[in-house]
Amino acid sequence: MASVRINPSILAADFARMADELARIANADLVHVDVMDNHFVPNLTFGPQMVERIAATSPVPLDVHLMIDEPGRWAPGYARLGAASVTFHAEAAEAAGDDLAGLAGALRAAGARAGLAINPGTPVEPYLDLLPAFDQLLVMTVEPGFGGQSFIADVMPKVATVRAALQGTDLDVWLQVDGGVTRDTIAIAADHGADTFVAGSAVFRAADPAAEIDALREIASSHAH
Repeated sequence: MASVRINPSILAADFARMADELARIANADLVHVDVMDNHFVPNLTFGPQMVERIAATSPVPLDVHLMIDEPGRWAPGYARLGAASVTFHAEAAEAAGDDLAGLAGALRAAGARAGLAINPGTPVEPYLDLLPAFDQLLVMTVEPGFGGQSFIADVMPKVATVRAALQGTDLDVWLQVDGGVTRDTIAIAADHGADTFVAGSAVFRAADPAAEIDALREIASSHAH
């Protein structure tokens, strides 16, 4: 059975009780930290200082998701803060003229897994040749910017395309989905080949977040490729 990862998004947590909220998800694989700059997406969340504090108090490694302009300028700094994984958006990097593979190399050199994210409307095929440069590909299952949105099932063929491209290779690339992940939709995503799941509201609004993480992991594992 393939291994699966459950990465709760603290976008759905109580920011005033962050240390307590992190303690409630100690059985997660990583904690997903959404960094938004109010430019690439119409929302503003965490910056480097907050991410550094989260890294210092989190019981699990950080999976930092940069929804920001000019990722080439900022992304390596988040890796140096101790994030286990740093993901940037292809759309933002290309708009800034960043070299995607080069930025991935800089993230790896700074000690993080390098991730590439694509929005629901972005085709995945142009990036398949870049998979060896990356450690994670994130297919957004909602429009980036806000938590609590509904899962966009129409992007599942993209997930299946990435999984097919990885089959028969020795690449260690995690295939992540982010947005609207619940007990129902995690099964759909796993069926299409996803192995890493960002769940925000489903975890933090559950009566017992740790139990919800276990339930999501069990469902995903039963559908894993």
